[in-house]
Amino acid sequence: MLGCMQSEDKTDSSTETITAKAVRAGATFRLITSFMLVVIVAFVAVEGWRTWRDYRAAFESARDSVTNLARATAQHAEDAIRQVDVLTAALGERVEGDGLQNINVLRIHKLLVQQSKIMPQLHGLFIYGSDGQWIVTDKETIPEPANNADRDYFQYHRTHDDRNVRIGEVVRSRSTDDLIIPISRRLNNSDGSFAGVLLGTIKVSYFVDYYGDFKIDDKGALVLAMRSGTILVRRPFIASVVGKSLANSEIFKRYLPASNEGIAEVKAVIDDTERLYGYRALTTYPLVVEAGLSRESITAPWRRDLLKTGFVLVFLIAVLAVFGFIVLSQLRQRMVAERELRHAHQAMRDMALTDSLTGLGNRRRLDSALLDEIRLAKRQRSSLSLIMLDVDYFKRYNDRYGHAAGDDCLSAVGGAIQQAVKRPGDLAVRYGGEEFTVLLPNTDSAGAKQVAHDILEAIRSLNIEHAEHPLGKVTASAGITTSQPSTEEVTPATLLKSADAQLYSAKQRGRNRWCSADESAL
Repeated sequence: MLGCMQSEDKTDSSTETITAKAVRAGATFRLITSFMLVVIVAFVAVEGWRTWRDYRAAFESARDSVTNLARATAQHAEDAIRQVDVLTAALGERVEGDGLQNINVLRIHKLLVQQSKIMPQLHGLFIYGSDGQWIVTDKETIPEPANNADRDYFQYHRTHDDRNVRIGEVVRSRSTDDLIIPISRRLNNSDGSFAGVLLGTIKVSYFVDYYGDFKIDDKGALVLAMRSGTILVRRPFIASVVGKSLANSEIFKRYLPASNEGIAEVKAVIDDTERLYGYRALTTYPLVVEAGLSRESITAPWRRDLLKTGFVLVFLIAVLAVFGFIVLSQLRQRMVAERELRHAHQAMRDMALTDSLTGLGNRRRLDSALLDEIRLAKRQRSSLSLIMLDVDYFKRYNDRYGHAAGDDCLSAVGGAIQQAVKRPGDLAVRYGGEEFTVLLPNTDSAGAKQVAHDILEAIRSLNIEHAEHPLGKVTASAGITTSQPSTEEVTPATLLKSADAQLYSAKQRGRNRWCSADESAL
């Protein structure tokens, strides 16, 4: 017996040593894996932060660029129109002072020619009478028929007393066939009645040439539009686009009503290109400028840098992964070997704690579990129940059917007991011979009685023939004990003794029943 115990102690010690090594190997594996993941995450995080910083920097730079472009183009448009405004105001005052009927056509013509040469944006200067007829212009020849009464600006001034300058939509010149922006104002007679129109026209090509000097991407855009949304000038210049409306664009619908200047990232209604726009409404005139850089041009350098960085990062991660794979593979092989050895030792340990006939735990396992569960129940102040069972008239069964049939009977009874014990924490063992024990942690008397009832019913349901039994089939008897280790002195011996006493009582009362200290039942 001593030799047996020493062998088991050696097995336990060896198992604990292997388990400790496995734990250390597992910890090392997790540490290396965690280190690699931390390094990879650190690489990705640093590069991700840098990439995000560069992305924001690209857009910040683009915001500055479109803001400056919008400011420059707005100032340019305002200056160009103000010069024409001031000139036509002075001319208008002089013409009205002399009276259109007393105008010196030759002298005014020379004056208009002189002013046209001074101002590069001017396409022409014109004075029309109340009927729309050309009275005087800076041009050397007057086309036939020379009447502008059908022009929108002429009809406006004829029906409105407004003396301010008016900026009209782009029209095609009847004298040169150029696209022009009309800048007009009303002329009055001395009595305030409509006398005619004074018109200065700005060449659309003047703005196109100016916008062409800016270094923007191929998909960028510069726009000069009326506050109503009508396009006057656009780069890239497409004649068919001039006159189209931006009224339904995001800038005109959402942004301009809230602020006269700002930045917006929107999709253009003209060509569906996503751009970052700087927009600005002129302070003096009802015009709006937009300067846009395509999103593609803003992000293209960033994407190229991201691609290069991505290649470098992937390479570094690949090198680290290969190195880690080699180290972890070796460590994994070691862990697998130790795991197999641990499983072998565990299998030996399980065999030492398992009844080979029924597959239930054995007496040694019960002794170990009893001590642990008594301590746990004491700490948790919970109930602990124990059921001891005995197959009725088993000696007679063996004598009648033989030991091989007896072993089959005990195996079937063990299976029935295991099936009736449903909780993972409950323990069913073969105590010895035809005796079985069920340990029920955290179970009160009522719960233990129910389990005992289920076990006895499961054994009856096997319907194993037993000719030497009064009922003609195999049954069992059970003794139940329940204790409170936190309030009473409980040991494995006292529990087993108490359950055994109740089992004896059940046998005395006729077998095929359970019995407990406070109650008995069939």
